[in-house]
Amino acid sequence: MQQQIDAILQARHQNPYGFLGMHATDKGYLQINSFVPGALSVCVVDSNGKVVAKLDKLDDAGFFSKTTRRKKPFDYQLKAEFAHSEKTFIDPFNCAPVLGDLDIYLFNEGKHKQPYQKLGAHVVTHEGVKGVSFAVWAPNASHVAVVGDFNNWDGRVHPLRKRLDAGIWEIFIPENSSANTIGDGCNYKFEVKDQYGHLLPLKSDPYGAQAQYRPDTSSVIAAPSDYNWQDKKWMQTRELRNARDAAISIYEVHLGSWQRDDNNEFLNYRDIADRLIPYTLDMGFTHIQLMPISEYPFDGSWGYQPVGLFAPTARFGNADDFKYFVDACHSAGIGLLIDWVPGHFPVDAHGLGKFDGTCLYEHEDVRKGFHPDWNTLIYNYGRTEVANFLRASATHWLDNYHIDGIRVDAVASMLYLDYSRNEGEWIANEHGGNENLEAVAFLQQFNEELYADYPGAFSVAEESTSWPGVSKPTSMGGLGFGYKWNMGWMNDTLEYIGRDPIYRQHHHNEISFGLVYAFDENFILPLSHDEVVHGKGSILGRMPGDDWQRFANLRAYYGFMWTHPGKKLLFMGCEFGQSAEWNYEQALDWHLLDHDSHKGVHALIKDLNRIYKDTPALHQLDCEKQGFDWVDYENSAQSIYSYIRYGKDGSNPVLVVCNFTPAVHHNFRLGVPKSGYAKEIFNSDAGIYGGSNVGNVDGANSQATPWQGFDQSIEITVPPLATLIFELV
Repeated sequence: MQQQIDAILQARHQNPYGFLGMHATDKGYLQINSFVPGALSVCVVDSNGKVVAKLDKLDDAGFFSKTTRRKKPFDYQLKAEFAHSEKTFIDPFNCAPVLGDLDIYLFNEGKHKQPYQKLGAHVVTHEGVKGVSFAVWAPNASHVAVVGDFNNWDGRVHPLRKRLDAGIWEIFIPENSSANTIGDGCNYKFEVKDQYGHLLPLKSDPYGAQAQYRPDTSSVIAAPSDYNWQDKKWMQTRELRNARDAAISIYEVHLGSWQRDDNNEFLNYRDIADRLIPYTLDMGFTHIQLMPISEYPFDGSWGYQPVGLFAPTARFGNADDFKYFVDACHSAGIGLLIDWVPGHFPVDAHGLGKFDGTCLYEHEDVRKGFHPDWNTLIYNYGRTEVANFLRASATHWLDNYHIDGIRVDAVASMLYLDYSRNEGEWIANEHGGNENLEAVAFLQQFNEELYADYPGAFSVAEESTSWPGVSKPTSMGGLGFGYKWNMGWMNDTLEYIGRDPIYRQHHHNEISFGLVYAFDENFILPLSHDEVVHGKGSILGRMPGDDWQRFANLRAYYGFMWTHPGKKLLFMGCEFGQSAEWNYEQALDWHLLDHDSHKGVHALIKDLNRIYKDTPALHQLDCEKQGFDWVDYENSAQSIYSYIRYGKDGSNPVLVVCNFTPAVHHNFRLGVPKSGYAKEIFNSDAGIYGGSNVGNVDGANSQATPWQGFDQSIEITVPPLATLIFELV
């Protein structure tokens, strides 16, 4: 017995549940073993409070044992006497497992839709007893214990039971059975020893629902939320708002730097909601997209190196605070997307790396398991438990937080085995190719589950290559995403608009080429945070010319973007022409709105969003080739583009004209698809935006003069560096 006692005291017992608690001896008598550090004495009391036996103290560290005269198991509690107090509590080692056989089966199969309801830490009532259940997957560990505020971070006190059929370790700890009461708000981690008995760094809970505020890294026990959602109407109707024929204009936000308080500290989710949501609504955006809000250790990663995939970052408050933020979005009629990062994870010691001493979540071979660009680890998508964990980490946000959309970060890095690797630094797939077939299957299953289980929600891929069918259904061999970021459009058009107008005629196809493939996918046009960092400057800063021309170029470019097929995404600050590159450590330069030129851009974005939503031709067929027709894409000499956008039957088409030089053109003739009146509904050169106010306030009537392949045509004035929109009525 001494060997077993020593194993308990040294936190290396292979089966603590087979020794601690109540067990029958060889002769059938019940023996009760207990480890209670600091206790002077321990007694066993029955359900009536009667002392059954006083345990013998076999080790001064706090190990107690007694063989009773009873042979029939009975309910009991332990009564421990300390130097200045006494405590009666339920023995956690006499509690049955919490995980059921079905949970184990689904987990092993990688088919558990909601593993976050079982793994992690949960305040529950188990067999009539209030307490906290813990469960963690660590199949190759020789010892796992939960440590925290409640047991003075002593890994000997609460070793977990290993479920040999799944590699999951679990324990249920009654609320008063530890040195300090366990429950909501307690900090905890897992103490893990590898298969050789070597102690690893303390690990945060992979399924943790709440985490400490950085730089602290513990997980935090969170009681079930009683938050009263008010968004039932939104949830029932959001499918229409998120559909391919809906107007979708997304405002991308980094919560830590949109605004801050007077001391340059973070705002709470609730405070942000009370400021950001009315602003977004006033600006006319239909959706907000948050850069990653799952817990992450390093501010400078902007959230793209997360550790706690199930926990909203504590930088801005707790889980209910974030629910308030989501609810407020929906109450205002605004959809909410979040960034999700299943492509890699950081090497921080408290994270997933070498979780049980082996490469559990990551590939063991660095040619598949290490990302050279970011010095991060890559998930093993072919392992069912890992793929299940990741899929659940996305649907968890849809389930518990009513998120409307998931934008998947860095999809290209997942799809290609040779992504950012030189020859000899990657391993081909079973067919000799560079496609990561395991990642493909993972993404397909993720999308299938999302669209099957969460009506009205949608997914978006940040995918920068020509991988076919990213937004095609999996039944057609696609990846199954709802939308794909159009990175080609973004790169080509920013390259073009950054050129001096005198040279643009030689690069005319940089604007028009995007229409060659504009309907191959369901595209979103992104001007994201990636375009205003790493020395790129701001979007405004890319514009050539003097101050007036820079703002005119920006306004014309935004007009082109809002009339081009595809949904829209704009990063915060771009809507008023932020001059400086984005700095995640401070708020946006809101003082710029004191200047007329920035006010003009601000007003322009507001009007573009309104027109985009109010004009069916500008959004209903964003993803259909029937919604677009060139009038003239060959006028390189004047750097003028003209095209028609169509809506569904019965709606008026619109004519768009983009002039990317400072020249004004009078009596400029353009073909139109119908006779009637062309009403100018938008002019980026209007005086209210800071322009020269050249335009067509009286519109233009069509003439039966064939032009550019159309039977009808109009004559207009084309302003300098401007985009015009005419509704054809």
